[in-house]
Parts: sequence; C-alpha cells; structure tokens
Amino acid sequence: MGSTFNSLIGLIILALDIWAVINVIKSGASTGAKVLWVLLIILLPVLGLIIWAIAGPRGNVRV
Repeated sequence: MGSTFNSLIGLIILALDIWAVINVIKSGASTGAKVLWVLLIILLPVLGLIIWAIAGPRGNVRV
C-alpha cells in the first residue's frame, strides 16, 4: 500500500514539474533566465517547483 501511494505522489510531482518547465519555456523571460529556472526545477523537483510557484516566470496566460 505504501509503495503505491509513494508512486502516485512521484507521478504527481513529475507531472507538475513538466507543467512548470513548459510554462517557463512559454514565458517572456530571457533565455538565460529560462535555462536557470529549468535547471532548478529539474535538479530540485519539489523545492524548485515551490520556488518557481512563488517567484518564477509564467507563460503567456490569456484571461
């Protein structure tokens, strides 16, 4: 039971990281900033995702 739950949490984090990387790539930030954000998200999946959610660049979102 525990390993199934851990696998589900891991999949959710992976999906959120992929979503964050896509949003960084779509953002209007400079190329260097995009590279640094993507590296942060990839190297520190949970912490990088939290930092990006607070301070990172967003993609072009139309309301």
